[in-house]
Amino acid sequence: MSKPSKKKKNRWTKNDTELTVMALPTTVWYILFSFLPMFGLIIAFKNYKITGGKSFIYNLLHSDWAGFKNFSFLIRSNDLFVILRNTILYNLAFIALGMVFSVGLAIMISLLHNKRASKVYQTMMFFPYFMSWVVASYFLDAFLNQDNGLINSIMRNAGKEPIQWYMSAGVWPFILIFMYLWKSTGYNMVIYLSSISGIDTTLYEAAVMDGANKRQQVWHITLPCLKSVIIMMFILNVGKVFYSDFGLFFQLSQGASGSIFKTTATIDTYVYNALQSSTPIGMTSAATFFQSVACCITILLANAIVKKIDEDSAII
Repeated sequence: MSKPSKKKKNRWTKNDTELTVMALPTTVWYILFSFLPMFGLIIAFKNYKITGGKSFIYNLLHSDWAGFKNFSFLIRSNDLFVILRNTILYNLAFIALGMVFSVGLAIMISLLHNKRASKVYQTMMFFPYFMSWVVASYFLDAFLNQDNGLINSIMRNAGKEPIQWYMSAGVWPFILIFMYLWKSTGYNMVIYLSSISGIDTTLYEAAVMDGANKRQQVWHITLPCLKSVIIMMFILNVGKVFYSDFGLFFQLSQGASGSIFKTTATIDTYVYNALQSSTPIGMTSAATFFQSVACCITILLANAIVKKIDEDSAII
């Protein structure tokens, strides 16, 4: 009988070198902009004070230790319930509606027979993703401006009184959700569309031979094949449930303050407004530190739940 062959030692190959060189720029970027800035988390536990003529590192290390006192800025705030409620509920709406619209549009475009029309629709839906919220806020103001906005101009011509949209709190949940879907649906749709294009066409051919119509093909083939991608996107989005798009909530609402504060303010806008006041930077840093920890816990919790239900669909 032949002796069992010994496992060969792993050797560094030319392919390893090429892949390492390709990954080097990304690695450097993460070190500079993701790992090194984590040193600044100490600010959340310091009574940070600036000393003239000294560097940031010197000021940080020589500031008095505050422990968990800075976290009282957010916990004792009278607006804590409002900003937490808005941040969480808006994100839940974004996750649910964004998934439905993105998957639905991706399926509809994949069923188009005219490929040129399909490319045109994809481009039109994807274009808003490249537009910044600052530019989008000017477009929105062109519709909602009290003096010369399009909607109020139509209302005046119809003999009705114009509406002060930037002072009407009740309409802003619908405006913010609509603008989010308008800007992000195209990007998410492309992700699902690329997954649909990777589905084996023989599955559809076999379904046609069995007499399945388009609706049955979507329900029994397309959606099951998209399950892993949908779950992955769900876990990633749940990890941002305590994070809000600052540009969406601040730029569109022109400050997320005043009479529309209760329907537009989130943790991010609250911290930004606090930085503009006399609030110590240690307290605002503690608020964002809490936000990051909460996001980390939610993504791990969501992944654990998915792993219990379907282990193959979990990210970790």
